Amino acid sequence: MSQTSREIVTRTLKFQYPERIARDLWCLPWAEKHHPKELAELKEKYPTDFGYPPNIYNKSTVEKGDPHAVGTYIDPWGCIFTNIHDGIIGEVKTPLVEDLSDLSPLHIPNEIMPTDEQKAIDTVNRFCDQSDKFVFAACCPRPWEQMQFIRGTMNAMMDVMTPDGGAKKLLAVMQEFYLRQMDFWAKTNVDSLMFMDDWGSQNSLLIPPSIWEELFKPMYKEYCDIAKACGKFIFMHSDGCITEIYPHLVEIGVSAVNSQLFCMDMEKISKIAKGKLTFWGEIDRQHVLPNPDTNKTIEAVNKVAKYLYDPSGGIIAQFEFSPGLYPPNATAVYEQWNKIHRQAVK
Repeated sequence: MSQTSREIVTRTLKFQYPERIARDLWCLPWAEKHHPKELAELKEKYPTDFGYPPNIYNKSTVEKGDPHAVGTYIDPWGCIFTNIHDGIIGEVKTPLVEDLSDLSPLHIPNEIMPTDEQKAIDTVNRFCDQSDKFVFAACCPRPWEQMQFIRGTMNAMMDVMTPDGGAKKLLAVMQEFYLRQMDFWAKTNVDSLMFMDDWGSQNSLLIPPSIWEELFKPMYKEYCDIAKACGKFIFMHSDGCITEIYPHLVEIGVSAVNSQLFCMDMEKISKIAKGKLTFWGEIDRQHVLPNPDTNKTIEAVNKVAKYLYDPSGGIIAQFEFSPGLYPPNATAVYEQWNKIHRQAVK
């Protein structure tokens, strides 16, 4: 009997020889707008192994607009985004909190949490029990990114260099809400919790590793501890070069990491983390996936396989259908991973 999507992903994470490479596809509304036919065909031929539960949140009292539409969007924390391109996410131009000594402009979105917690849990559990997908929790703490939305990127970078000046207080306020979310989802039957923060520039961390370790590693460890205590896996995403924090992610028990592998030395990453966590994609969306030479995509998949693949598991074939992608490359990613896996298990 064929393994279900849930079994394939679980076996991948546990290094228990999945029957095929697990698949995940990310796409912004841009893809639906510009390549609807190609995207539909891709999803039909290579359906994702991941699922998301129904919405159980209450409506935010401050959120307004569409984050992917041209115009203004206000997020549940009160941060104001300006978007000039349809189908992608805009930017915060004006910090919500101008002075860390006064956090009153900040809205903590506690009202979105379910009023009837047990009813919400039952709703999620019914979905999970009826699905054969590997189900993610519908929450994703992002303290560093949210801090930048609240304070502005330049201010946030200055804040963390002198954290006793108010940065620790702001992060603590945010963490209290994030932990409430994570605790709720850990009570449900979802397969995994997750968190994210974009930590890397093209070739280094955005802040000194020692500051990251002091301020953010303990926050992430709390997420991992909640997940592990309830028998859940824990996934993490970060863009950029994050080689310096990979050992810490292994240490705190992250199950799978989605990162821009082509910004880093894959051989070095292999020595740090291969066999200890799962590489949740990805294929380079800066130079490879937009390239009309599909051979470049095949070579990119082969490179990831060379350093990070093992037939026992540890690889999820993930990539992003993002602005500029050459559609045939999307199919090529999955076809090449299938070819690599078939040859390995002969």
